Amino acid sequence: QVHLGESGGGLVQRGGSLKLSCVVSGGAFADYAMAWFRQAPGKEREREFVASINFSGNGKHDGDAVKGRFTISRHDVLNTVYLHMDRLHPEDPARYYCASRSYYEDPNPDAYASWGQGTQVTVSS
Repeated sequence: QVHLGESGGGLVQRGGSLKLSCVVSGGAFADYAMAWFRQAPGKEREREFVASINFSGNGKHDGDAVKGRFTISRHDVLNTVYLHMDRLHPEDPARYYCASRSYYEDPNPDAYASWGQGTQVTVSS
C-alpha cells in the first residue's frame, strides 16, 4: 500500500517562501507521476490543481494561479516530491496535498489514486 506524507507547511509572511515535501513509501516511486493540489478554507469540495511532474521528471505543469511562483521537483533516490513556493500571497493559504498516479500527470484530482493527509499553509499579510 502506498503511503504519502507531506511536511513543510506553516505560517509565512506575504511575499515569503516555503518548501513543501512529500515522501512516498510502499510503492515504486520512479513509476509515479506526482502532483500537488490545494484545498482552500470554505472550499472543502474543491481541490485546486497546483503543479505536477511526470514519472521521469521531464514533464511538468503548473496551475494558472501559481505559474512563475511555484516549482515542483522530485528526488527519486529519496522518494520525495517537493513544492517550492515563492512570493506567497493572500490567495495561497490552503491545505496542500500531494498525490500519485502511474507515469503521467493529470490536472484532474479524480485521476489520482493515492493521497497524503495534507499540510497547512498560512500567509500573513
